Amino acid sequence: MRMWTNLAGLAALMWASAPLAAESLTLTSPDGRIAVTVSDDGGLATYAVSFDGEKVIAPSRLGMLFADHHGFERGLAIAGSTRASKDSTWEQPWGERRMVRDQHNELSVTFKANDGPARQMVVRFRAFDTGIGFRYELGQQPALEGDIAIVEELTQFGVGEKTTMWYTPSDEYNRNEYIYRIAPAGQVDDAHTPSTFRNEAGIHFAIHEAALIDYSSMSLDQLRPGNFQANLRNWAGGPKVKTKAPFTSPWRTIQIAREAVGLINSDIILNLNEPNALGDVSYAKPGKYIGIWWAMHINDRTWASDKYHGATTAETKRYIDFAAKHGFSGVLVEGWNKGWDGDWFNNGDLFSFTEAYPDYDIEGLSKYALSKGVQLIVHHETSANLTNYEKQLEAGLDLVRKIGSHYVKSGYVSDAGDAVWVDAKGIRHYEYYDSQRMIDHHMKVIRAAAARQIAMDTHEPVKDTGLRRTYPNWMSREGARGMEFNAWGSPPNPPSHEPMLAFTALLAGPFDYTPGIFDLRPNERPPVRPDMARGDPKNRPQTTLAKQLATYVTIYSPLQMAADLPENYEKRMDAFQFIKDVEADWEQSIALAGEVGQYVAMARQGRKSKEWFLGAVTDENPRDLSLPLTFLEKGKQYRAQIYRDGPHAHWDYNPYDIVIEEKVVTGGDTWAVHLAASGGVAVRFIPVK
Repeated sequence: MRMWTNLAGLAALMWASAPLAAESLTLTSPDGRIAVTVSDDGGLATYAVSFDGEKVIAPSRLGMLFADHHGFERGLAIAGSTRASKDSTWEQPWGERRMVRDQHNELSVTFKANDGPARQMVVRFRAFDTGIGFRYELGQQPALEGDIAIVEELTQFGVGEKTTMWYTPSDEYNRNEYIYRIAPAGQVDDAHTPSTFRNEAGIHFAIHEAALIDYSSMSLDQLRPGNFQANLRNWAGGPKVKTKAPFTSPWRTIQIAREAVGLINSDIILNLNEPNALGDVSYAKPGKYIGIWWAMHINDRTWASDKYHGATTAETKRYIDFAAKHGFSGVLVEGWNKGWDGDWFNNGDLFSFTEAYPDYDIEGLSKYALSKGVQLIVHHETSANLTNYEKQLEAGLDLVRKIGSHYVKSGYVSDAGDAVWVDAKGIRHYEYYDSQRMIDHHMKVIRAAAARQIAMDTHEPVKDTGLRRTYPNWMSREGARGMEFNAWGSPPNPPSHEPMLAFTALLAGPFDYTPGIFDLRPNERPPVRPDMARGDPKNRPQTTLAKQLATYVTIYSPLQMAADLPENYEKRMDAFQFIKDVEADWEQSIALAGEVGQYVAMARQGRKSKEWFLGAVTDENPRDLSLPLTFLEKGKQYRAQIYRDGPHAHWDYNPYDIVIEEKVVTGGDTWAVHLAASGGVAVRFIPVK
């Protein structure tokens, strides 16, 4: 903890340089429920946030410190302000809803420094009905000439010591792939964003950021109990951010709602990003895919080019045939390219992105797939060796387009702090995966892909901050603990994981969770060879089969994978029908009910069919839900195709007990359903003509 930043102590120390009378400005949301108060009391730049008159963020600092320039930490006074309002609607090329309303009020506050060289800092606030965003804007000025090194961003979030917090730690080796934790905020040392909170007044809020470009990623670092500071990830051996004036920071965002589902129904992360910068992105089509992937995680196949190699021409044709037969648009193949033999985790400089193994005919397979209406999703594992990938980036992407594909799944498997780049002298530098160097790398890849009409699905990524609005070819990411942990995670994802994601990681954007596992005990099968043992049998999806189906609605991704093996789907084609029917692109999405980490119910309307789909999942506690069908046309009848937990279903001892039935329901009514322990329900609603 950095005790030197204690707000009260600094206020007393700096009083001599403060203006004679403090000034405060207030910004309210369009509905008047959210208020932001900005002040220069005590010579400090501060803000505070309330909801319905109740405190959300206590008075908290703003400012920056630089290595070689005077900063903005004390002796500050409000020198001016401007106000604006906006109410417009814009269209997503794909997304969880087609039309997005951007309604906000804005307050731009200029702080001037009363000591040292003349300098000014603008902090721009926007207040929406579902939260606020603010960012720093530093213009060109004599006091900020030359290269600027940001060593500290002084942004603080006074959330309250007893406020409940759901989070993952930010300074541990496995990036953000951790089981979510719950604790009083005063007991949390550091956390990734989005982090979600519920204060003693029952108000829910989530802290995150938007439009992360040319900057360092922000995590939360506790200063004093219940008071966090924005902790920017530093360069290897360097400052947090390298920049020049003029520059702007990413937006710091606080989504706010009385009920937890209000956080999900917020669009402020997208609205705080710039509009589409790419123009026509019709090549970035949402869809569902299968792939040669899960077989490696459960030790049926290998990434390496041995006898059990998964990425063979014959095996890939089998997957292509299955995809074409059942209406899937893509087939992912991992392990196709040279570099997987040996210790690929620690040898990222050996990967080639243009050379296939001899048993994989990438060009012939792509022609075969395209003839059946399927595209190969080309996998680029980098093992976080930035230099090796950047050297081959253009050639690797050119190959993707040459074979007729528009999709790449990239990977950055490594321990945190082990992303490597090599300078002109051949010196290796090691970065955290969310440093500014890594942010710049991802933007280089996204722009190079866009120039070739290629869409990206990034695994082991920097977190999503809504950049899919500006760069719609950045379609999906991983960014949290995914399905693969159920194969070897020790422990696997707990029953609370899926309902937790809806209120935490998914607030940032799409998540390629790779759902749809039908063999729920994969490690109990005998091994395919003696030296390739199965994992611990305790590693398995801790869900019912119905919950696996419901996840296609509750966890959003425009690229949805059916992650299990084709033969496992062929054994349960009745349940597989929902995966075939559910869409991946939505006209509307509405969170109906839920509590953080306990349960969530979502309704989404397909953009293509205009049919509605519903999904609900619960934690280890069975529960009875009464869900309002208000998203359906009132009084109109619908055939509800229902996939629900059977009467004896339980994730541990009876996960396959499922009831598949059809009933007629009426829009506007309330529908009752029972969810088993770690269970779920998935429904397709078809209008009765």
